Amino acid sequence: MTIISGNSNLELSEEISSYTKTALSAVNMTRFSDKEIFVEVGENVRGEDVFLIQSTSFPANDNLMELLVAIDALKRGSAARITAVLPYFGYARQDRKTGPRTPISAKLVADLITTAGAHRVLTMDLHAGQIQGFFNIPLDNLYASNLFINDIKENKRDKNLVFVSPDVGGVLRARAFAKKLNADLAIIDKRRDAPGVSNAMNVIGSVEGKKCIIVDDLVDSGGTICNAADALLDKGATSVYGYCSHGVYSGKALDNINNSALEEMVCTNSIKPTFEVPKSMRYISVASLFGEAIMRINSESSISSLFD
Repeated sequence: MTIISGNSNLELSEEISSYTKTALSAVNMTRFSDKEIFVEVGENVRGEDVFLIQSTSFPANDNLMELLVAIDALKRGSAARITAVLPYFGYARQDRKTGPRTPISAKLVADLITTAGAHRVLTMDLHAGQIQGFFNIPLDNLYASNLFINDIKENKRDKNLVFVSPDVGGVLRARAFAKKLNADLAIIDKRRDAPGVSNAMNVIGSVEGKKCIIVDDLVDSGGTICNAADALLDKGATSVYGYCSHGVYSGKALDNINNSALEEMVCTNSIKPTFEVPKSMRYISVASLFGEAIMRINSESSISSLFD
């Protein structure tokens, strides 16, 4: 087994390497003066089962291109099997046409990864489940839910609890959390009453006197989850916490979260933070989750049993 890391999240790759007790293989990823990407694998990979770790997070296009070029280098180095490990799958929000003459970029990215030469893909908490069907190669979609459940229990947040979906699309995710901890469920229903008027946050379900945990697959600007926290407190919630799989945190996200009613914002390290992490935010490592999945793929063992 060979593990190679791109530049998007070297710290996570090193943690995964430590968990699997497999040293990261030498690879040289550089830029020419015109910013073209060059990749040279420094070790023999002929006949090897190779795992290439690279999140396609900011800068998304650079990291995506680096992933594709590295896959091609491994293919031409005669690797027996190449698994593209994407802790965060960028472009996942563009999973369908949103209007006339608009792209389905998630499908395009899937085609690019497949054409480059990947034999399988390993990722976590895809924004849309149907993206699995965009690939013509095997894809394993991991879930951070067990890590979050354990964290909630360790921090004694599992009593008098309501799990909240920040929108209608995330109901299944929130329901799965609620089922595991035998908790109640609430939904935030966003409605724009009139053009140019901000969204009204309607809470479906009882949260009065309850501890609320908002769960989502990703947080970008933080506007939705922060507004949801305000709405929950207005309805009588005692405290509100946020849990998300992927902390994109673009634009004014830090200011929004720091100035919000959230007690704490918790996310995984699928995306490397590009800022000093404030006290209002905390990261949970997914190294053990990906490390275990990588070892099971290498030994041809079951992945789904991780979540039984």
